[in-house]
Amino acid sequence: MHHTLSRWLASNAGDCPLVEHRAVHTIAEALMHVPAMPGLMVKNLFVRDEKGRRHWLVIVPCDKRIDLAALGRLLPANKLSMALPERLLRHLGIAPGSVSLFALLHDSTQAVELVLDQAVWEAESVQAHPLRNTATVALSHGAMVRFLAHTGHVPRILPIPAAN
Repeated sequence: MHHTLSRWLASNAGDCPLVEHRAVHTIAEALMHVPAMPGLMVKNLFVRDEKGRRHWLVIVPCDKRIDLAALGRLLPANKLSMALPERLLRHLGIAPGSVSLFALLHDSTQAVELVLDQAVWEAESVQAHPLRNTATVALSHGAMVRFLAHTGHVPRILPIPAAN
């Protein structure tokens, strides 16, 4: 685990359980290999606008399929699409499969906008990879708020549209 994140978790989220598990790259793998633990299991999508000028980390419950066109109208942004792994690495310093809100530690300029589904914001706790996909932390709502204050990211909380 990244030493800055380890220190932050120890100081600010000591009551948040962490479990080790085999590497998981998808929600399907996480459902099979992450042991039962508290918190809402979420998925994290790194998306960009048509011209690649704006980037968002979108976090929704793991079973929600997002309507990117409808989300684009809410933001507003033209033609949202998944960003390439190279952009993910450049903006959040992380590879696909390990993305979580903890990657915002690497976005010191707040170039990435954070969008949380209303259900994620209202959850008592959420599950997040601590910058590696071989562990999961159950981050309490209070700890999530403290973490976002630490990074300077102000989440946009929306009822993110589901795909049909």
